[in-house]
Amino acid sequence: MRKPLSLITSGLAAGALLLTGATYASAGTDAAEAPAASPSAAAPYKVLVVGKTLGFRHSHIDETTNAVIDLGGEHGFTVDVWDPPTANSPGQPGLTMATTPFTSAEDLSQYATIIFASNVDGTNNQDPARPRTLDDAELAAFQGYIRGGGGFVGLHAATDAMHAVPWYSELTGGSARFAGHPAQQTATMVVESPNHPSTTMLPKKWIRFDEWYNFTSNPREDVHVLLTLDESTYNPGRGAMGADHPIAWCHNFEGGRSWYEGAGHVDQSYADPTFLAHLLGGIEWTAGVVEGGGNCVTFPEVEEITADLSEGGNRNAKLGADVAEALAAAEAAAEDGDHAAAAHILKKAKGKAHGLQDETLVEKLADLVDWQGGLVGY
Repeated sequence: MRKPLSLITSGLAAGALLLTGATYASAGTDAAEAPAASPSAAAPYKVLVVGKTLGFRHSHIDETTNAVIDLGGEHGFTVDVWDPPTANSPGQPGLTMATTPFTSAEDLSQYATIIFASNVDGTNNQDPARPRTLDDAELAAFQGYIRGGGGFVGLHAATDAMHAVPWYSELTGGSARFAGHPAQQTATMVVESPNHPSTTMLPKKWIRFDEWYNFTSNPREDVHVLLTLDESTYNPGRGAMGADHPIAWCHNFEGGRSWYEGAGHVDQSYADPTFLAHLLGGIEWTAGVVEGGGNCVTFPEVEEITADLSEGGNRNAKLGADVAEALAAAEAAAEDGDHAAAAHILKKAKGKAHGLQDETLVEKLADLVDWQGGLVGY
């Protein structure tokens, strides 16, 4: 189960006042200038930026780190940085923590979310013996953190790391790993989920110059897609994904929250107010300080809950079957683009779910209603 926000922030509020090691925050702005949707000014928290690089070093990592520090100063969170020098990377010696923060799930729980900023490690050859971003002990700590309700933000080449660790690929989204990219060029991203806290500020068609990734698989079946690439607006090169090319997505994963944005290669992204507002939405959503837009719930996620509803007597079995049938009908309507019908069916399913006294199911169905209802007329 995800930690309630009160538990995340109660310890962090005090910790944020005792800035030690490599914890940084800038002066901040007046609370009145912060977005109305964010309660972060009243509930300080801490995030971790991971820029550790064992393979190709992206120049944007430094810009990303400084941008996140500035966002923290403006929106009520502090930032630790782990980006040590390696044989292939200068790192950020002036900012980095002296030792790994991935010591235990308990130690990582001080962070409301952890941002992996293009942590390329050169593991594309799938060799499990090759050094990677996190070793076995660090990975175990990270897994425990996520399963305890932690947040994850993946930026750009976060999908080009730990290729031989299936769990990490599932966390970043649907096992979709970086496969390649064409030359940097201008392309159009299309917003698919307009009411999520990370997309409400975006135009329906967002035109950007960037480095556009092709992935080893389409993650759509496992994630809540936020943005897709319109391949007709640029040359996707070899490995083009075709008419359905997700580029940004999110999902609820093993008790935690995961958000990924495949754009953000060019340094200028981290001086772009629109991109920064988008990134802030991903940080705040994974940290649990904002909600909305369906909270990245997917139909398969809810279907997993309904799979065991036949237990508990004839009445529960009947209600469970009704909910599962309605869920399937709503998903079919959504796939046909009839979001009004999907929302209507889901509302009825939520009513039946109340009879099962399953609060998690009711909450997830409410999220699906919010998601599909927000797409009506979009």
